[in-house]
Amino acid sequence: MNANLLVALSGAIPAVVAMWVIERMDRKRPEPAGTRRLVAFVGMLSVIPAIFIELRLSSGIGASIAPDYTYQGASFKAFVVAAGVEEACKIAVVYWIVWRHPAFDERMDGIVYATRAGLGFALVENVLYLMKSESLQGQLYMWVARAFLAVPGHAMWTGMIGYMAARRRFDKVGLGLIGGYLLAVAFHGAYDAAVFIQQPLHFEGHATASQLMILIPIALTIVAFLVLRSMSRTALRLDDAEAARIAVAAAQSSVPHAHAGH
Repeated sequence: MNANLLVALSGAIPAVVAMWVIERMDRKRPEPAGTRRLVAFVGMLSVIPAIFIELRLSSGIGASIAPDYTYQGASFKAFVVAAGVEEACKIAVVYWIVWRHPAFDERMDGIVYATRAGLGFALVENVLYLMKSESLQGQLYMWVARAFLAVPGHAMWTGMIGYMAARRRFDKVGLGLIGGYLLAVAFHGAYDAAVFIQQPLHFEGHATASQLMILIPIALTIVAFLVLRSMSRTALRLDDAEAARIAVAAAQSSVPHAHAGH
């Protein structure tokens, strides 16, 4: 096995590590291992319809709007072709596989399963991107950059949808599935736009501005992390409180009632 292929296959590592991190966050009342694996696996397969739809959009509507090397074309590709399609495919996995599953009974489950689907998608996408890189140096740079930005990004963006959908389901509050989807598309689209717009900037001779655009994905990843961390803390706090209420109610119901009279 040559070095390039080895580096490409090792692109699966960041997604696997991120899955473990999410599992640690949900260790009090973990989800069934088989269900988690199924969601991750179908998330991996969701790359297939995503690629098909993206290619159709790019060759159809995208081609009629503007080329990718223009600002309009780069923005359409970022928000509609990439973010819109990919977030829809990832959250569809959650809705199809576990939304009605008995194990989906807490707010944190929305984050756990959504991030699983996102990381399954990111695992395959990451390996494919690395395989396309021709030089070993380029692969190593891409490996590091995507390990800390794109891979966790896929988890966090879809995790936001899962949280919003779960809050609407269990508490009747928040943006819900559609609102969460739009929030994720906004984050994901802005991230990709900063990457794709580097091409028209460079094409127009703005080399420095093109290089500085990398700061935007870094900033967006940090903000997304803080947002999802806040969401997960809220979800865990509410789930813990509900679990405590259920435990108290169960304990009270098991206590024999005193009978009046003799």
